[in-house]
Amino acid sequence: MASGMLENEQLDDLLTGGRVILQKKDGFRYGTDAVALAQFARVADGENVLDIGTGGGILPVLMSLKANASFTGIDIVPEMVDMATRSADMNGIGDRVKFALCDIKDIPCIFKGKIFDAVVTNPPYKKEGSGIPSKNYNSYIARHEVLCTLEDVISGGSSVLRRGGRFYMVNRPDRLCDALALMRKYGVEPKRLRFVHADPEKAPVMFLVCGVKGAGCELIVGDPVVLSGTGGTVGFLENRGLECPV
Repeated sequence: MASGMLENEQLDDLLTGGRVILQKKDGFRYGTDAVALAQFARVADGENVLDIGTGGGILPVLMSLKANASFTGIDIVPEMVDMATRSADMNGIGDRVKFALCDIKDIPCIFKGKIFDAVVTNPPYKKEGSGIPSKNYNSYIARHEVLCTLEDVISGGSSVLRRGGRFYMVNRPDRLCDALALMRKYGVEPKRLRFVHADPEKAPVMFLVCGVKGAGCELIVGDPVVLSGTGGTVGFLENRGLECPV
């Protein structure tokens, strides 16, 4: 058993930059949505990035490869925060990737006075009461709006985002109208949108959106992205890159 790994956990190789991540054997696990968002979101050296609903910390662990930036991941589940912290330590990035226990609704109070350059989030996709609930509680709250809503996520992210700061999110196509309306409601203007397909001949399975706080109106819809490969890898339609230019 690897150092710092508990009995009900396993250590997975992310197959990029030597990064690894701890995951529960019988709980919620990261998917291609998180990998796609990590590649889509742009980050620069010296920036401060907040990951809302970090889970096992997959976004900060992957995004820390892109730039020498500082990351803060928050989650409401103590065991997930603990596991994410150990993953960061195993990757030798614990000095700039931190995780904290936080209710999304408390973001304005907990981070009062702290401003972030970028916010990333892979929020629960399904409204409470919809779909078939998972028997695993952590998986259930990761997929359903039980402890927070999409509005909580977007309003909380906007409250700590600097003017001109970037908000990156992945979600399902049926939540697109909700997402864009809420972003604009809280002063985060949608600027870039890309649809992600599992099959280029079928409807998209998710979308990636970037908004900029305080920006003017102009939404650019980029080329479609097609997922390929296994084990969390992401391929691109005609090898086009995924990183957002904003």
